[in-house]
Amino acid sequence: MGAAWDRLSPRQKSWTMAGTVALISLAAGYGLSQLGEGQGGASDAGGSATECEEVLYWYDPMVPGQHFDEPGNSPFMDMQLVPKCAGEEATAGVRIDPGLVQNFGIRTTEAEYGVLEPEITVTGVLAYNERDIAIVQPRAGGYVQRTYGRAPDDVVGRGAPLADILVPEWGGAQQEYLAVLNSGDEELAQAMRERMRLLGMPPGLISSVGRNGRPQSTITVTAPIGGAITSLGVRPGMTVMAGQTLAEITGFSPIWLEAAVPETQAANVRVGQPVSATLTAFPEERFSGPIVAILPSAEDASRTITVRAQLPNASGRLKPGMFAQVSLTPDTRRALLVPSEAVIRTGRRTIVMVKQDEGGFMPAEVRIGREAGGRTEVLAGLSAGEQVVTSGQFLLDSEASLTGLDVRPVDQADDASTGGEDEPATFGATGTIQSIANGSVTLRHGPVPRLDWPAMTMTFRTKSAAQMRGLETGDRVRFTFTQQDAGPRIESITRAGQ
Repeated sequence: MGAAWDRLSPRQKSWTMAGTVALISLAAGYGLSQLGEGQGGASDAGGSATECEEVLYWYDPMVPGQHFDEPGNSPFMDMQLVPKCAGEEATAGVRIDPGLVQNFGIRTTEAEYGVLEPEITVTGVLAYNERDIAIVQPRAGGYVQRTYGRAPDDVVGRGAPLADILVPEWGGAQQEYLAVLNSGDEELAQAMRERMRLLGMPPGLISSVGRNGRPQSTITVTAPIGGAITSLGVRPGMTVMAGQTLAEITGFSPIWLEAAVPETQAANVRVGQPVSATLTAFPEERFSGPIVAILPSAEDASRTITVRAQLPNASGRLKPGMFAQVSLTPDTRRALLVPSEAVIRTGRRTIVMVKQDEGGFMPAEVRIGREAGGRTEVLAGLSAGEQVVTSGQFLLDSEASLTGLDVRPVDQADDASTGGEDEPATFGATGTIQSIANGSVTLRHGPVPRLDWPAMTMTFRTKSAAQMRGLETGDRVRFTFTQQDAGPRIESITRAGQ
């Protein structure tokens, strides 16, 4: 054997050794497989037989969509196929041994009523108040003698001089007026004053001419409002005509704040709703004001709507073009809430996994609303007190799909009482009436510690119109209210001090 080995070439020796190793490995693998079938296989078969009276099919848990008619090894993974037992009721939900619930990390929490306080944070830019614009025009044509050194973007106060204009045709009319005054004919003098008014002379100039007895053919054009000169079209020596635009002045007190709100949040903003903003120029201050307009069109590129708020700016510190972070707080309302992590969005519908008796779990379709602070509002499909899965729900959902469980429709949720037989709790606060409508009142009220409510403006339902009799917008009131499914309702309200 040794002589034969010595006669082999190096390549032949390598091939011989590789073949020997392969034969030994093949023999060992065959032996182990025979041993496994003789010991573990019988056990698995016996286990399947004891667990299931009737087996529908076998499957690989890693590839659950592929079914097999006979037990054996999975063609996909190095593991035994798992039997799917018959007789499992679909309506019973997915059942898990209580001992495995903790191992799978399945946690549940109760759906309960609470107050959702969403806050929308968006970006915004300060802008000129275009509702406070003045167009400066002369009442008569003439020659510009002086412009007082004004330039575009200069900030001027109300009554600041902009230009002196010489109006030649006023001189003759004023001389005639003075002659009539000297004649003592009051009726003719009144006619002359009306003529001068039609020529564009302001009443103050007419009175000054009559009082001083001297013609004044030069008029000083002044700023009708305070603001920035956004357009200036007058220079010394130029000729101007009646009605020609000399300047455009735009106010910025109050100043506009235009915020880009995602269109998905369009239903959560309204005119009159308060907003607060922080600016990089004044990081330690918050500026607040109401929404005065919601522009009618959305931006195609960003899919946002523009919300316009109005901020006080008496000191003029806020400048158009400044960048701001804007916080909007929609109206709060009492709603059925679940943790947002419990909600499964499949694309076609939204479901939660509901815990049932004896370790069962059932998928239930829900219709959701707003989301804030890690909680989601459930509008339909769930009842207060039901336990929903917040961890491990995707595992249960996969098992439910594999089992062929029907999802509980939205309209089959049990109607749960929110208050039981006890009377609802009553809360009290003080506030100021912002508006009164048919069946509701909007109040700007202080904090409600028992509900962890901050000071805010919100709308309350009223019991009847008689509750608001004798009260008006702006009245300071004391009131009590209860929390109900349809929102907070006023139980009593009186003017403060009564």
